[in-house]
Amino acid sequence: MSAINTIAFKPALCDGCGECMTACSTVKSVNGSAAQSRIQIIADPLKGSWELALCRQCGDPRCVADCPAAALSKEANGGLISWDAEKCVNCLLCTAGCVYAGIAFSADEGRVVKCDQCGGDPQCVKACPTQALTYLTSASIYNRWGDLEDLFVPGLGGCQGCNTEIVMRHTLRRVGSNTVLATPPGCIPGMGSVGYNGMAGTKVPVFHPLLTNTASMLTGIRRQFKRKGRNVTAMALAGDGGAGDVGFQSLSGAAERGEEILFVCVDNEGYMNTGAQRSGSTPYGAWTATTPLGTEAHGKVQDSKNMPLLMMWHRCAYVATASTAFMEDLYEKLEKALAASDHGFAYLHIYSPCTSGWRFPSGNNIEVARKAVETNFAILWEYQPDQGLRLSRPIDKPLPVVEYLKLLGKFKHLDAAQIQHIENHVAEQTKLFSELAGIGKGVERLAAAAPLSAGHERSSVSERLTR
Repeated sequence: MSAINTIAFKPALCDGCGECMTACSTVKSVNGSAAQSRIQIIADPLKGSWELALCRQCGDPRCVADCPAAALSKEANGGLISWDAEKCVNCLLCTAGCVYAGIAFSADEGRVVKCDQCGGDPQCVKACPTQALTYLTSASIYNRWGDLEDLFVPGLGGCQGCNTEIVMRHTLRRVGSNTVLATPPGCIPGMGSVGYNGMAGTKVPVFHPLLTNTASMLTGIRRQFKRKGRNVTAMALAGDGGAGDVGFQSLSGAAERGEEILFVCVDNEGYMNTGAQRSGSTPYGAWTATTPLGTEAHGKVQDSKNMPLLMMWHRCAYVATASTAFMEDLYEKLEKALAASDHGFAYLHIYSPCTSGWRFPSGNNIEVARKAVETNFAILWEYQPDQGLRLSRPIDKPLPVVEYLKLLGKFKHLDAAQIQHIENHVAEQTKLFSELAGIGKGVERLAAAAPLSAGHERSSVSERLTR
């Protein structure tokens, strides 16, 4: 059975306006009454919030099991629960079995009614003014790629709930077996990508370069295979240290030459494999083993290096940022990066929360990744030379930055001044990317908008373009 898309609800964003019910009843009910809406927003007086009554298209639906006439059925392909008018006897046992109040009797229509997701274009989601409702279509990833082989072996030695392992497995599964993989020193080979006791940790050729020469070695491998008439993907899975710090020289050189490489930076904001030391990607104020806390020290004193932006200035064939909290976006960008690596340098920067180094419970991994994006702490975008920079998600209505900071133990010591510094930096980055995304096509115009170093006053990008 295939996976199914779903309508997700965030109570914290709901203000009870009822626009979703109005939209649903307009297109679905016989008389336009909101009472006949397939979706109902209900006040919860105990919590002081709003709750959702809606068909969840359950994987093992109780309503289907309770129906004595077999009028309800779970579709094998689409996964929706469908209703057959010719079989229904109006016994209403289905309404008693549904714990979500997702199916109910309509007196106006004389039958039970339920959500059918409007054929894949739910009107309630489009009508919601606060984005409390979202239509999640990530099931398409499972349906399209779920049968592909996991090219990392079972039993890698990552930390519990390791986000980097999620990145590794999804990335290589999609890129496929026609790949030569480089994993420079860091968490990725540390958890076993290069194997144990003479046994490889992957089902593709993999090697363990130095931190300094990953892109150089992949350059030679890619060129040698081309000489032999073979078109293989030369791919790196590197940490932020192996990309933006020690590894930047060879990475920058390969990008400037336009080598046909897919370079994936898995950014966990530090050298986590060797004890959580700071890297260029470590954000301001963060605790690490080399930016400790004490009477004089209060975490890192520099802002993080914006590696993907630096790579964009190289005019790579493709540059993008991604997060495992938004898997559809990640897969879409991985597709583009893979295609771009056939004719040029592709750089994909994936934000990867570290449960141990960032000090948060492993069960919160995806929530941390999501909050980073929703607060604009990590902005998702992509760049192509002929199209300029495009934002993948809107950044005009972010959540407060403190909603992200409070999730992480590495920030628990921050004082008001440090929090203000971080908020100012996030606001500055948000303004910068908003302007870059509005510039349009043309690398020459993008280059004119290059950011100044930290601490300098910054005129707006648009002002400098018109001088």
